[in-house]
Amino acid sequence: MSSATQNSWEPVHKTRTYEQVMAQIERRILDGRLAPGDRLPSEREFAQLLGVSRPSLREALRVLEALGIVDVRPGRGPEGGTVFLGQPGTGLSMLLKMQLALGHFDRTEVLRTRLTLEEWAITEAARHATSADHHALREILDEMDGPELTTGDFHRLDTEFHVRIAESTGNSLAAHLMASLRTAIQRQMVEAHEPLEDRRVTSQRLHREHLALVQAIEDHDAERAVALLRGHINDFYRLDDVER
Repeated sequence: MSSATQNSWEPVHKTRTYEQVMAQIERRILDGRLAPGDRLPSEREFAQLLGVSRPSLREALRVLEALGIVDVRPGRGPEGGTVFLGQPGTGLSMLLKMQLALGHFDRTEVLRTRLTLEEWAITEAARHATSADHHALREILDEMDGPELTTGDFHRLDTEFHVRIAESTGNSLAAHLMASLRTAIQRQMVEAHEPLEDRRVTSQRLHREHLALVQAIEDHDAERAVALLRGHINDFYRLDDVER
């Protein structure tokens, strides 16, 4: 049995049990004793090692699963049990959505944060994006130019386009943050688009702006790319009007 499944698990206090279970798992992740692909002990064995009830253990694992940190698979053997995931999940997007829904963040604060992240991303993309990145961005734009594209598909591809810019920086955390932030504000994006009298005209304008962004990236012109991006976001959301 690997060290991830047996050594030095500590009994937890009886108050807020699931949080203390999660704290032990977090410590092991941070110090490198748990890594993507590792498995936790069976539910019965794990509960005994921690000195907690199985319902308390299940509660902690449900939270971790909802955050995209583990995958709890039914059954026994090599295909069953609790496995640590190697790729970021949807937990951050979910948490951001909930915080926004509860009114913990002002709309303008969120959009300004998005603008700051995207300005950094497009600056790095203009410096480091490869020809493969350029090709991927143009493929997305070709799909966005489809005449039968629905509003929902347009916004999905718009998000994919901006996330792909972040991916071209080579910074996987920035790309995940971008995806999470844009997923969290999807409703705001749709609400900004719906009141427009001719959404097709607006979509065409946005498409032209996207093409200009790609051209600036391909030209390795970071200053022009940032200026174009700032106008692209400010004009669509009318941030200057919101702040007055």
